[in-house]
Amino acid sequence: MKSGVAAVEIVEKSGEFNATELIIGHVSNTSVDHPIIHLPHFFGVDLSVTKHVLMLWIVAVSVFGIITFFTRRYLRQDEPIPTGFMNAVEAVVTYIRDSIVLPNVGKKFVSTWTPLVLTFFFFILTSNAIGLIPMFDFLGVLDRFVLHTSSHSLVNQILHGGTTATANYNVTAALAVITFLAIIIAGTKAHGFFQHWKNLAPSGLAWPLYIILIPIEIMGMLVKPFALTMRLAANMTGGHIAILAILSFVFIFESLFESAAAGMAVGFFVSVPLAVGISALEIIVVLVQAYVFTLLTAVFIGMAINVHH
Repeated sequence: MKSGVAAVEIVEKSGEFNATELIIGHVSNTSVDHPIIHLPHFFGVDLSVTKHVLMLWIVAVSVFGIITFFTRRYLRQDEPIPTGFMNAVEAVVTYIRDSIVLPNVGKKFVSTWTPLVLTFFFFILTSNAIGLIPMFDFLGVLDRFVLHTSSHSLVNQILHGGTTATANYNVTAALAVITFLAIIIAGTKAHGFFQHWKNLAPSGLAWPLYIILIPIEIMGMLVKPFALTMRLAANMTGGHIAILAILSFVFIFESLFESAAAGMAVGFFVSVPLAVGISALEIIVVLVQAYVFTLLTAVFIGMAINVHH
């Protein structure tokens, strides 16, 4: 919805439709041009509050508030029996603990690492899901046709950029760094600091082989968080870009044939059906990517603990 409004604004300003400008402006963080709150630089780092920072706060507060509220209400019962939302939460917690964390880290460490893995799952799932809700898009439509605020108002600053925080590579990199540190901590807790690093390469091999194996293992250790970073961010960005590109056909064909009827026909028969199909696929991707990040985190931690496997 906002993409259509934004497209109209681009046409009005430049006289022609620019699909690249529309797509990049819709998915980017826009930290330089449109920060919500301007803050000074700290050692060259811009600390201004951007759209994705705002979304991180919204997700963090939402997950913490909702889970805490229902869990405390559940524990205050004389005979705790999960119902409704708490029943769904318990099912997810039980599944992740027993089917993901336990088989990978083992019974001894399951209680240690289940909270981290659960936090990853709920945070990523909520971030992905909120990115599909057009809450700022409705605000953009309301501002254009009702509020008519200035281009520098707080409302217009919020409209710029994407709403999916996990589509930001900085966010996914931060999550991956936590996984990277968790791998080191898990291996250290299980085997001791020095033994954990010695476990990078199997013992008992001829010493020339270590010249090859150790660099490869170090590269593999660094590739794990990199893969987590790229997989989550790319998947959450790709769907939005695909939808926006398909919807851009309406304005491209309208400009190409200089006919509004041509644009409407392409939109009705091509763009809208394809966009609806990709949006339905995005709902599946939201859950799958949260699950994959959670699963791989448990697998990587388990590999540091159960070296002999």
